[in-house]
Amino acid sequence: MHATRRALLGAALATPALAQSFPERGVRYIVPFTPAGLTDIMARIMANRLGEVWQKPVVVENRAGGNAMIGADAVAKSAPDGHSLLAITLTHAVNATMFPQAPYNLLRDLSTISILGSLPLLVVVNAASSIRSLDELAATARARTLNGGSSGNGSPPHLGLELFRRAARAGDNITHVPYRGGAPGVTDLVAGNLDFMVSNLPECISQVQAGRLRALATTGEARHRSLPDIATVSESGMAALSMTNWTAMQLPAATPSAIRRQIEAATLSVLAEPDTRRRILDAGFDVEGLDSARSEAFLRAEVIRWGRLVEEARIRPDA
Repeated sequence: MHATRRALLGAALATPALAQSFPERGVRYIVPFTPAGLTDIMARIMANRLGEVWQKPVVVENRAGGNAMIGADAVAKSAPDGHSLLAITLTHAVNATMFPQAPYNLLRDLSTISILGSLPLLVVVNAASSIRSLDELAATARARTLNGGSSGNGSPPHLGLELFRRAARAGDNITHVPYRGGAPGVTDLVAGNLDFMVSNLPECISQVQAGRLRALATTGEARHRSLPDIATVSESGMAALSMTNWTAMQLPAATPSAIRRQIEAATLSVLAEPDTRRRILDAGFDVEGLDSARSEAFLRAEVIRWGRLVEEARIRPDA
């Protein structure tokens, strides 16, 4: 009994001491995607600045593969001491339903520090298309079969396409054409091999600005600063298509609360800095900076929302 009490007292005293000394060494920030993508860019912005704040290196480590689950699993099973961070996106919320046998549980094994930033998607057609509005695209989809591209099964653009299918009441008239990433799909749309796409904004905006693609609507709540003349889906009468892709920071759920609070405070402080915000905006994101409690609630709501769509649309990794 006395030994147990001493152990508990020792643990209670050790946690604040550990938090005061955090980080004791370099921190790894795992990005479960390839380098140079938006999630990677956001992680590097945060890593560079947090490294300066903590005066310890925060090193981005790209661990792509397994539909972004390999890197997530590595952090979920890492030592819960705050020295392993994870970058996640909407893809991970979808994976929670699409991969029921995943080696980790997103909501149980990982804890969310902050939803860092978000960005909308664009509904786009070839510039030579006769379709000039979201309403015209919906009417065309009800009248004949259309090929709609996405960056892969279960990807945010695929989810957007399925939302559009329902909002437009197009049924089986939309054929989903998945690609391995957004760039090949955009290339095919420019070449005239697709009828439309719901695309991550950064993957198609240069083609829109160059006049090769026509943006019909943005899925964000407000018009995007880079395309102020493009209406939102809500303004276009299709609020059910409202959605954003987002990126968040997580760590192992068993991490002591004192360390979690310290990382959260540093993260929110960095996100509030004008220079950091400018860098994030320049990368195409809107700054969110939700605290841990709101971020956890947001993530749970996203898992429920997209899990319902995955099941209704029978979305499968190889479908």
